[in-house]
Amino acid sequence: MVKNNGLIIEQSHKRSEDYGVEKNTYHSRKVLNNDQIETLLKVNRYLVEVATPYINMINSALNNEDFIVVLTDNEGCILYIDGQESILNEFSKIDLVIGAYMDEKSIGTNAMGTAIKEDRPIQITANEHYIKAFQSLTCSAAPIHDDRGKIIGTLNLTGNSDKKHPHTLGLVIVGVKAIENEIDKEKAKNVLNETYNYMESIIDNVSKGVMIIDNYGKIKNINKLGEKIFNKEKDMLIDRDVSTIVSDWYNILDKFENGEKSYTKEVKVKHSSKYKTVLDFKPVNFKDKIVGMVVLMTNQEDIISECSTNTGAFYDFDDIIGSSAIIKNTITNCKIISNSPSTVLIEGESGTGKEILAQSIHNYSYRRNNKFVAINCGAIPTNIIESELFGYEEGTFTGGKKGGRKGKIELANGGTLFLDEIGEMPLDMQVNLLRFLQEGRITRLGGDKEIAVDVRIIAATNKDLKKEILKGNFREDLYYRLCVIPIKVPSLRERKGDIEELINYFIRIKSLKLNKSILNISDAVYDTLINYNWPGNVRQLENYIESLVNLDGKLCLDLLNEEEIVKKSRVKFESEETSELVTLEEMERRLILKTVRCLDNNMTKVARQLGIGRNTLYAKMRKYDIY
Repeated sequence: MVKNNGLIIEQSHKRSEDYGVEKNTYHSRKVLNNDQIETLLKVNRYLVEVATPYINMINSALNNEDFIVVLTDNEGCILYIDGQESILNEFSKIDLVIGAYMDEKSIGTNAMGTAIKEDRPIQITANEHYIKAFQSLTCSAAPIHDDRGKIIGTLNLTGNSDKKHPHTLGLVIVGVKAIENEIDKEKAKNVLNETYNYMESIIDNVSKGVMIIDNYGKIKNINKLGEKIFNKEKDMLIDRDVSTIVSDWYNILDKFENGEKSYTKEVKVKHSSKYKTVLDFKPVNFKDKIVGMVVLMTNQEDIISECSTNTGAFYDFDDIIGSSAIIKNTITNCKIISNSPSTVLIEGESGTGKEILAQSIHNYSYRRNNKFVAINCGAIPTNIIESELFGYEEGTFTGGKKGGRKGKIELANGGTLFLDEIGEMPLDMQVNLLRFLQEGRITRLGGDKEIAVDVRIIAATNKDLKKEILKGNFREDLYYRLCVIPIKVPSLRERKGDIEELINYFIRIKSLKLNKSILNISDAVYDTLINYNWPGNVRQLENYIESLVNLDGKLCLDLLNEEEIVKKSRVKFESEETSELVTLEEMERRLILKTVRCLDNNMTKVARQLGIGRNTLYAKMRKYDIY
């Protein structure tokens, strides 16, 4: 029977009482003297050597978040502790020191002792501890096993109870997995890469940019804030030589080889803000050798700003894959108009890369050092879109931000405002947007002061706005204000010559992302993919290739095997000839309905399979009364 946490704590408290542990004690019943500690460390030397670099890496990733990392042996005796000196001194008062036993008999219910007793990871917080001295703490521990499944120790994270977070137990489990893999010699060569992958979701929650570099100077992992700082997606940075970003990397490495413990450097990142980025290098050592590096990154400006999650142009024209004449011509035209202040309307089907093109125009223009702010007009509820665009003054809304809030137009001052899915904008908001385009001024909600704003507008749509005008859904005067410079993004069907290049590109980056060997696919599958219609365009192709790589080439267009894909391509026209004639809308309705049923109403998977966004999917389901 799998016990829940509450039952485990209850049973542990009963054992602690039976063991005679005093609740008011501040000390473990069993603490070794120096000679005994020396003997203990000799016996457990291999465990300490294997675990130390991962303990140091965890501590570096936490960036002094008031935690200590503790390693014990199989009886709960502390072998190694890492953390800030001030915190170590504070915790030493309650015997969190090398040589102290943390088993339940010695100090009652706690994560280390209870993890050994239950042989499972556990998080124990506040009064879940047995002794009062520990009731201000949160502890997360997991047992470490050898290759035969025997417990040889525990790894534990301890901090003040107000620091409790489920990610701390996750980080401990990740560390234990890495240590166990290191002990297993057959897996040793993959340990570092596996560890970085396991830690990916953890480091994304650190409040700074984090980059992990291996001992060959290759970038092995980077969190989301790091991607934002470098204005590149992770796939474009992984396995890149760090010397291409930090020109004097080898000089920095020499400093650490000569004994330096840390090093800070300022660099200017291409297409980043006008401020420099501070890189704080921290080496990871093993057996007196540097085996990797943790780099903490911070912009000199406040990168966690009010608009940080809504600003930033990460793509440029070099990121657009394809060498067909039609895509090259599109890029050339976009470069020509990039410095114009005139509004741009990008039209194209879903998944063609309209936002990538908009970001590229921004990054090619003189506005590149200012903000790129994006807003999806179809994703924001009608009742708040006005405040999102124009902002509001203090007191306008109950619970509104003190001092008011800038809207997206004001945030983009000096830069570019990207209005995605402009065809979904409510008619009453279209009037307000038109007024801004005519006057270049805004007034926040609840205010009376006009604010001049210098912003370049790029709008995008997958709708035929001229048809929407005839239906009464879109203003004709706004259309002509937006469509000063029209840009048509070609569908994948119009640039079939690029499909093979895109396939190879996505196979490479998805294989790197998923830590898999570069996938080889047969000519038959290549031909089928190239000849497929791709209604979801590049996004659908990218998602399909990721599925293909995930399943080592066994996934096909309709979740079939390779033979069935080829068969499907041969019978395609026969099936079309024998099918009943239906309208395009009916075909779309049936496709959505079938996909929803096949994927058990998982809308994220449905949208991904169809190559459209979730908001677009929900809109189509409402249109066709699919529930």
